[in-house]
Amino acid sequence: MESPPSDRKFLIIDNHTPKIINSDEITPGVYYPKSPTPSRNRFRPGAARKIRRRAILKNGDCNILQSRISKHRLRFLQDIFTTLVDTQWRWTLIAFALSFLLSWLGFAVIWWLIMFTHGDLEADHLPDEQEKSGWEPCVSAIHDFTSCFLFSIETQHTIGYGVRTTSEECPEAIFVMCMQSIVGVMIQAFMVGIVFAKMTRPKHRTQTLLFSRNAVICQRDGFLSLMFRVGDMRKSHIIGASIRAQLIRARTTKEGEVMGQYQTELAVSADGCDGDLFFIWPMTIVHKIDEESPLYTLSASDMLMDRFEIVVILEGTIESTGQTTQARSSYVAAEVLWGHRFEPVVSYNKERQGYEVKYSKFDNTIQVDTPLCSGSELAEFYRLQDPIDQAERISYHRMNSNMPTNDSA
Repeated sequence: MESPPSDRKFLIIDNHTPKIINSDEITPGVYYPKSPTPSRNRFRPGAARKIRRRAILKNGDCNILQSRISKHRLRFLQDIFTTLVDTQWRWTLIAFALSFLLSWLGFAVIWWLIMFTHGDLEADHLPDEQEKSGWEPCVSAIHDFTSCFLFSIETQHTIGYGVRTTSEECPEAIFVMCMQSIVGVMIQAFMVGIVFAKMTRPKHRTQTLLFSRNAVICQRDGFLSLMFRVGDMRKSHIIGASIRAQLIRARTTKEGEVMGQYQTELAVSADGCDGDLFFIWPMTIVHKIDEESPLYTLSASDMLMDRFEIVVILEGTIESTGQTTQARSSYVAAEVLWGHRFEPVVSYNKERQGYEVKYSKFDNTIQVDTPLCSGSELAEFYRLQDPIDQAERISYHRMNSNMPTNDSA
């Protein structure tokens, strides 16, 4: 709780080289390990990314790998629309092209069979000989399979070049023409719907919703508080925005069961608004580390050694489209800065007569004096200080009451 004596030495690990410095050189609020630990080399900036385990990546994607799902292909094909919307663009475009090519080719084969069974493809019944022989074909200007393929495209998309047309000679040809027109409209509606759904997904709106690179812990109103920052880069705001946070951490029950991914809800607020935000500029979200917090017993040193993940979720309605969107991010223990506070980013610009948000400082933090103990230890310290402060106040008032005044003198 108190600053260390001036004659005390601390061993600092800097660039993997032990170095002895005086306590006068120590920055307040920053934790320094007392002894070198060889295993801590793995926390180098280049190597830390390799060992961090997280369920939610920084960009909001879920780091979940699914395996050994029975009949997974059949299950995904049963909901083909959602599957194509969720899949990557290259597979959607391939399915888009194949749906038309296969339908053209399939109906071309049907048209060829109709021509073949009717005898339109015989040498005496080809278009050049039809006038001499007086032959009435099912479809005019059909020479071979290529002509059938071209007629299939023209029929499905109602192109109508005016050369190949059906006649009343073959009722089956009229029926197939009607069926192909219906199938063509259904394919177009289905594929256009998929492309439109992919382009207007609320997920793309999350690209302009920002979360701070790090979370910080410092004192606010006498309590240790975990803080992170959220911001929106667009002028069209998120309506009804709400924020929540969950702690993913291993937990052992009384029966000895180990739950490796136990989720605990963290109570968060922003400017006294609980989890609901008036989201017009970047806001700092605060979780007060009190008796109800699962971080209540963690000190600065415990934070470095512990393994947990804080998942933050921002939800709201897009003002321009009315769709609901959700943005996610997470912070692991190595991304929580103890003894830091976010730098202000909102200021009033007199020249432009409006509030200006400097997103270049969105991730900037400043060091502040912060106790290195846990929230429970800090609360105990304040509890022990209260009787002392109260006794000092009583003694001070008694001294003032016993002092002679000018009138009594």
